[in-house]
Amino acid sequence: MPERSSYAFLCTVMWTASALGQIPTESWPLKPPVIPETVKVTADVRYGPNPQNVLDILEPKAAARGLRPGAIVIHGGGWTGGSRAWVAELVCLRFIEKGFVVANVEYRVTREATAPAAVVDVLQAGRWFVENARRLGVDSRRIVVTGDSAGGHLALMVGLTPDSAGFGSAVPVHVVVNFFGITDLSGQFEGPNRRSYTVQWVPQQPGRSELARRVSPLTYVRKHLPPILTVHGTADPTVSYSQGLKLTEALNAAGARAALVTVTGGSHGFPRVQTDEIYDQYVWPFLRGTGVLKIRPVPPKTRSGALSCAPRNRCGFAGEGGRPRRPVSATPVP
Repeated sequence: MPERSSYAFLCTVMWTASALGQIPTESWPLKPPVIPETVKVTADVRYGPNPQNVLDILEPKAAARGLRPGAIVIHGGGWTGGSRAWVAELVCLRFIEKGFVVANVEYRVTREATAPAAVVDVLQAGRWFVENARRLGVDSRRIVVTGDSAGGHLALMVGLTPDSAGFGSAVPVHVVVNFFGITDLSGQFEGPNRRSYTVQWVPQQPGRSELARRVSPLTYVRKHLPPILTVHGTADPTVSYSQGLKLTEALNAAGARAALVTVTGGSHGFPRVQTDEIYDQYVWPFLRGTGVLKIRPVPPKTRSGALSCAPRNRCGFAGEGGRPRRPVSATPVP
């Protein structure tokens, strides 16, 4: 597993208009991501049998006092494209700065294989990370999975998919942070809600509707799940805000712990300064409230009126809706 100090080897990415249309503007690197010398990168670690089944491990070079928290990061691209290079600098480094060991995951997109290949891949990557946690210096009880757009959908699938779904054994992650991921594929094949990326990823075939149901996170809503934080903009033209809202409402109705950060007027991705605020005001406090992050987050410098969290009784982690709850385990209590 070769160690590299930068991602220059990832700069030859094939950009297409259709792929760029599925990810936030903040994730379009105009140049190869810059990885600081303080970060160790172990590149192209194989987690599965296919050529695309590789991931990079990023971790602080500084010695750790104990086991570190872990983060599984999954890039977007509408299942039709994308690359882990897109999220290396803009997402992975955020977690590195908080002391995480990060797995930056590549998976099969539509040109290599249609649904459910991407789901199978990320679940396999998640199992690999959990199984190798101690060797990587990771506390297997403090693992978060996150992604945006199609990556948010896949992060949700890692956190919600049970053994019975037929995609392999469930992955015991402890928190999911979903940035505007697709939660329900039904109704996206025709009519006003048709999405070209969904049509490509789940092409016409016998049993298409059933397959769409099997790869929709909404299908697996139940009580005993890891805490789930969703971030979604109300003006998202690519993945409707209703997707995040519907999932959060269903999770809370089932008795799971879930909260929705609403970005009023937010599109499919947010300006860097607003993204910083989302992490400082909501993501880091959420991870601390669930026990994954033990370092006290720095209070946000500003509080934008565009950001809000609901339901209020589940948002105590961010100083909203009452007192913070105790850390929650993903393991059901008899």
